[in-house]
Amino acid sequence: MGKGQFILGSKSKARRLLLISAGIHPVVIDSDFDETSVESDNPVELVETLALCKAESVAARVWRGEEGPQPLLVLGCDSVLSLAGEIHGKPANSTEAEARWRLMRQNVGELYTGHALIDVGKRQTVVRCQVTRVFFADISDREIAEYVATGEPLQCAGCFAIDGRGGLFVEKIEGCHTNVIGLSLPLLRRMVAELGYNITDFW
Repeated sequence: MGKGQFILGSKSKARRLLLISAGIHPVVIDSDFDETSVESDNPVELVETLALCKAESVAARVWRGEEGPQPLLVLGCDSVLSLAGEIHGKPANSTEAEARWRLMRQNVGELYTGHALIDVGKRQTVVRCQVTRVFFADISDREIAEYVATGEPLQCAGCFAIDGRGGLFVEKIEGCHTNVIGLSLPLLRRMVAELGYNITDFW
């Protein structure tokens, strides 16, 4: 089998770098899907639906009408943090980010990431969700204010980047580490296999 083509339907730099670190060099196409059009109190349902909508939006643009000589996969993802039964995405502003961190500190949250993988040629889709528990440190108001001032929390679902400065404020995790960054690499490998390919087809 020839080298497969892989499209990441997300402008997330963290997800792109995760794929590159795993030997997959994706073409990046932002889905431009309106996330506010989807609502759910169930975090699994929410992230799976959003991931699928993003992937379908991109797949519709690249669909070639017939199966090509090489596999063409489109990946859509979405992440949220659930804390005390409440779902959180990216904070709207610095004030919201600081208030969120005052709730998060010395607390445990669940980071949900929905993954939707579409085989464009075969028109087959696999949708899955990965969950990782995140234990936050007991950080001071000053640390919260100075972390938010960096701007990093405003770009992240859950208001922190574990692969950035936010990693200083996470005591431990239970589950998949890369899932907290925005994409579960072990889950992706299994999803690729469900579509009939080997992950190494995309190296």
